[in-house]
Amino acid sequence: MKYIELFAGCGGLSLGLKSVGYELVIANELSPMAAESYAYNFFDENLQEQASLKSPKLKKTYWLSSQFPKSSLSSRLRENPYNFPALGSGYSDINPDSTNLKGSLIVGSIVDLNVWLEQNSKVTANLKAGFDGGGVDLVSGGPPCQSFSMAGLRKQDCAKNSLPWEFAKFAKTINPKIVLLENVTGILRPFKDENGKEYYAWFELAKAFAAIGYVPLCLHVNAKFAGVPQNRPRFILMGVRKDFFDQLSQTFNASEKSLFSQPLNFYNLTKHDHDVDLSSLKYFDVSKQDDFKLYKDSFLAPLVAHSESLVSVFDAIDDLRLNGSLSSKFAQSTFNVFQKTLNKCAMKNHDLRSNNELVKRRFRIYQVLQKVTRSTQKQVSSVMKGDSDSISTDSWKELANFDYLIESGKLIKFKLKKDFVEYLKGHKTKKQTQKALIANQPAPAALSIPDDACHYEELRTLTVREMARIQSFPDNFEFRSKVTTGGKMRSFEVPQYTQVGNAVPPLLGRALGLAISNLLSRHLTSHLDQPTKVSKIEFEAA
Repeated sequence: MKYIELFAGCGGLSLGLKSVGYELVIANELSPMAAESYAYNFFDENLQEQASLKSPKLKKTYWLSSQFPKSSLSSRLRENPYNFPALGSGYSDINPDSTNLKGSLIVGSIVDLNVWLEQNSKVTANLKAGFDGGGVDLVSGGPPCQSFSMAGLRKQDCAKNSLPWEFAKFAKTINPKIVLLENVTGILRPFKDENGKEYYAWFELAKAFAAIGYVPLCLHVNAKFAGVPQNRPRFILMGVRKDFFDQLSQTFNASEKSLFSQPLNFYNLTKHDHDVDLSSLKYFDVSKQDDFKLYKDSFLAPLVAHSESLVSVFDAIDDLRLNGSLSSKFAQSTFNVFQKTLNKCAMKNHDLRSNNELVKRRFRIYQVLQKVTRSTQKQVSSVMKGDSDSISTDSWKELANFDYLIESGKLIKFKLKKDFVEYLKGHKTKKQTQKALIANQPAPAALSIPDDACHYEELRTLTVREMARIQSFPDNFEFRSKVTTGGKMRSFEVPQYTQVGNAVPPLLGRALGLAISNLLSRHLTSHLDQPTKVSKIEFEAA
């Protein structure tokens, strides 16, 4: 099964796909910092080591256009990707006759890559053929989502919102059997234009993929049901090329016919230039009982294989505490699942970050807040923001039961409400989104920088490795480049914490890979009347 990955990041989706037998044709990533991790883990190319040499030798990692020559690799690794030179005016590692692209990573903009392919038909033909004439089975990727996120800009005309359409443009050029686009669930909520008219990005994307020949199946999934210890809902658009769909449809069971009935009708309406509105296509929401059953009884079964056995934060990272026990069952299982995909052995990226005493005291407050009612949480938060100077008697009754860290380093219980309120006022903060993790639950979705959460027991932020565990990365996947960043550089740098937070969780990628491989295998055995149902046991064995 051959795939191309766009917006590859550090390689979470690639790791999941490779673990079930997918072979990389090429990958594309904008950020040199994320590309450094991708190259290190999948190609065993140490770009930092190569950068120290006078003549770096890269076998699998190529820049489409850079301000710097290959001999200045160290400068390339810190280059602002939004300042990459226009095609033809910078330093490029690839040429129209290049035969070294198979299984490689191209560092550069998808916009420039699309233009470059238009200009170089020979490479495009080889790429479309999968370099060996067999074609490409899957083009996958997760375009940057800040503008679609409910925590982001939410602007219809934001430049980043064009990237999913660049994805569609690339897919039209390559013509794979299946396309897979992953994004945040904010894409499901409407934008409003200057006139107040609602605009649904996911629906417009479905129309775009239908227009280039794909039947679009739209899904609202959650990574926690695929074994990821994080409550991470995601939008998935899975498009099946129409000629391939016609062959597959002969193998569909009842649930699969229900899944594809409306998308097929939507495709036909779109192809015949009929006006379509939002009612003509639905997305299947895994959190809804009827839709969940369709997942469970179809090729989508791997996406819900762990719905009855969710993995908690405690399961994922408790062994990484200062006095933690032996490697957790979860860590061992992810290592076993991905061990044939990665060559590394040692665990890295578990360096503790220092937090000052004031921050530690605030972390203790956050830990307490996860154990009280929502109303009490809001009142405490309001005092810490400086918007209020009191809490209710009922809230105080809850809060008085817990110990709090004071300046001496001791944990004490406050006896008087007024003293506790003064304590809260002494710990004011603008970081109102920061929370303590809840040990017996999956982690929240928003985890991309150290400030997003603190440990459920220890008074500290999470390490890169702990965040990686929560995302289901195995311990032998090493994150490269800077650990974190800030200030103006935050707009273009992608350090280790952000690489983890932006990634598709590998176990979700694996589940998606299993689902799609189910369809691809039917093409080879289309004489069968019914597909083999993938059970939870078979999924875990795989």
